[in-house]
Amino acid sequence: MSSNVLYEVNDSVATVTLNRPDSLNSLTVEMKEELLDALRRAGEEARAIVLTGAGRAFCVGQDLHEHADNLAQGKGLDDTVRRHYNQIVLALREVPAPVIAAVNGVAAGAGAAFSFACDLRVASENAKFSMAFTQIGLTADSGASWTLPRLVGLGRATELLMLAEPVSAEYALQIGLVNRVVSADDLMGDATEIATRLANGPTTAYGAVKGALAYSSVLKLDQALELEARLQEECAETKDHVAATRAFLDKETPTFTGR
Repeated sequence: MSSNVLYEVNDSVATVTLNRPDSLNSLTVEMKEELLDALRRAGEEARAIVLTGAGRAFCVGQDLHEHADNLAQGKGLDDTVRRHYNQIVLALREVPAPVIAAVNGVAAGAGAAFSFACDLRVASENAKFSMAFTQIGLTADSGASWTLPRLVGLGRATELLMLAEPVSAEYALQIGLVNRVVSADDLMGDATEIATRLANGPTTAYGAVKGALAYSSVLKLDQALELEARLQEECAETKDHVAATRAFLDKETPTFTGR
């Protein structure tokens, strides 16, 4: 992995760090491709993933210098939404491993949307969120029109997307945009602690939870019930379930292997 995206695995937890701090981790084509590669690699090598940013920003979205050059050359968006942003969001949503966003600073545009696509969000007290798309005459991308209403409701999502007013970490916690707010010094420790706990848990079951939640909002009740039944049957066949059931009966602490 190049210096634009840092990648490491410890104790089955992959930490993926956006690493262009001088540009607030704004996204170039090269960086987007490297991020997608890192997430796919983490899905194969780790049982939980932490996504964060270097410096004082999580990610401010598209590098507008690169975008302006594309506009000047008549390339428009250069199909980057389909080629890059959509693929990154799908990687975050479809990887079976739990993904925790450790939001260390400003998260704007696609950067904010990436955090929304993660399973859990731990925010530094210094974090701020901004759905800045309309400020440059664009609409939401990177899944924000899908994830944001599911986190905060349709009315609040409409407000955030249309008014594009910055949201503090405290307010983000109040409206359900993040799960926890911690001090800047504690951010990575807390996010890694959660990821390690999940990595040591029944990861097959976590993947099933992700799948069920992803589809439940677009299914009728009978369809959601059938999906739950199918996923539950798959989980019931895992070694983790059999061992954990026996450990519960024996009043022992289960050990999960992800199989």
